[in-house]
Amino acid sequence: MSEVNIKEWDVEDEGFWKSTGKKIATKNLWTSIPALLLAFSVWIMWGVLVKYMKEFGFNFGMTDGLESGSDAYIAALAEVNNLYYTLPAIAGLAGATLRLPNSFLISLGGGRNVIFLTTALLLIPAIGTGMALSDVNTPYMFFAVMALLSGFGGGNFSSSMSNISFFYPKKMQGYALGMNAGLGNLGVAVMQKLIPFVVTFSLFGGTIGAVATAKGAPFEGLQNAAWVWVPLIALSALAAFFGMNNVSTGTPSMPNTSQGITKTAYMVALGLIAAAVGAFMLIGIPWGNWGMKDSSMWVVLPVVVILAVQLMKHATPGEIKENLKKQFSILSDKHNWIMTIIYTMTFGSFIGYSMVFPKLAQDIFVYSNPLDPEWANPNAPNIMLWAFLGPMFGALIRPVGGILSDKFNSGAKVTMWSTIFQIIAALTVAYYVIQARGTETPEVYWWPFFGAFMVLFLTTGIGNGSTFRSIPYIFSKEKAGPVLGWTAAIAAYGAFIIPKVFGQQVKAGTPEYALYGFAVYYLICLVLNWWYYQGPKREFDNP
Repeated sequence: MSEVNIKEWDVEDEGFWKSTGKKIATKNLWTSIPALLLAFSVWIMWGVLVKYMKEFGFNFGMTDGLESGSDAYIAALAEVNNLYYTLPAIAGLAGATLRLPNSFLISLGGGRNVIFLTTALLLIPAIGTGMALSDVNTPYMFFAVMALLSGFGGGNFSSSMSNISFFYPKKMQGYALGMNAGLGNLGVAVMQKLIPFVVTFSLFGGTIGAVATAKGAPFEGLQNAAWVWVPLIALSALAAFFGMNNVSTGTPSMPNTSQGITKTAYMVALGLIAAAVGAFMLIGIPWGNWGMKDSSMWVVLPVVVILAVQLMKHATPGEIKENLKKQFSILSDKHNWIMTIIYTMTFGSFIGYSMVFPKLAQDIFVYSNPLDPEWANPNAPNIMLWAFLGPMFGALIRPVGGILSDKFNSGAKVTMWSTIFQIIAALTVAYYVIQARGTETPEVYWWPFFGAFMVLFLTTGIGNGSTFRSIPYIFSKEKAGPVLGWTAAIAAYGAFIIPKVFGQQVKAGTPEYALYGFAVYYLICLVLNWWYYQGPKREFDNP
């Protein structure tokens, strides 16, 4: 059974699974994992890129003609720094929004067709960003467009997880989805380790106008941070095209290749339109003249979500409208909203902190003098030597949250304890942020700051596993799938919210306020989890 479209697919039949299904499922899983890893790498790379863009001297023309050290010059650099935080926020916004249409892509376009196209689309932001990073004079708007298109990688998670679920029997769903999600999430750590290496030499040429140095050694090519993904993406897309399958259980009305790709592209475009509106509201086009520049994220977020939902309701092919009605019926269930809030605390924090950690650490320990934004601490730690550990720990420990939940027969109990430690870790990070910013030697607080942040990553990872474990215990089989898809999509907006909040607070000189706010949010989640799923008036046992 080597055909692309497999019409007879029954993995619950033990004989079929052993003779045919297992081999095909394994091939599709191990083709899917590197594709998802690359998707996360391209999506989250902006958290690292903006750290290096500052060091390379990307000021988007905002300091041109201003006297170095003047009040106007310092104010311009502060605005530039805020714009740095906006780029990963745009990528986060787009990635989360694209998860909504991606939830339906497999049933519409077929797993092989969807994974091929959504992986191939990553070539656009990778190539475009590589071009942008090759010249320090590249306009900000070009970077904003590339950040928007990097959202392709964030959206891919929903279609990838949905696709793999159809290849495995129920008894192996935990293994298959855990491997796909866990190893896919490692793309963040791989990216944070690979980029610092490739920017130090001119693999794909040098960066025009770069003036940066790292520990006294000149950088050669920041554009390498984007170009390095291009051959890997191309190979992964080809592997999906020639090595993956469409199965009838996932795609009842099996399209041919061109039909599947066309339908996939159409649905992705709907999500991209909604995300583009949000990006427009954030920065304006051109920024400063039109649009709603610096619109509050709390205005942008509901506008984008509502627009995406409405586009999906009214502009989707007829064959999935009935499916959409079933999906959106969960919006009337209060527990869908409670679990969305709680899962945003876990996965939203994980992906948001992954986006922001390198830049935040740079602002606290490297460029730590607000009166002289160009001053660099000569004793600053090598942030990128260690930054990858947080996302790696958070991704690898995710299955532990599920295992502990099974052991204690309660995902809510594990979520409760992970949340308590998450609150403590956030407040501890805030404490060391204050200490570091209040001294001329912030580097002495690097290791306690780093250690507390690692605890944040670990607790979010454990909470990811325990929260997802709770959902099948709270919802019926008919509702559990849509709830998982909805919560995964909304929680991904953490990649948008957290960079924006930190950007605003760093600009105001109070980054610790962001952590205070997150700690309050975690406390609210703790109360909700206890009241509905743990306390004496709980509505479900052992969720």
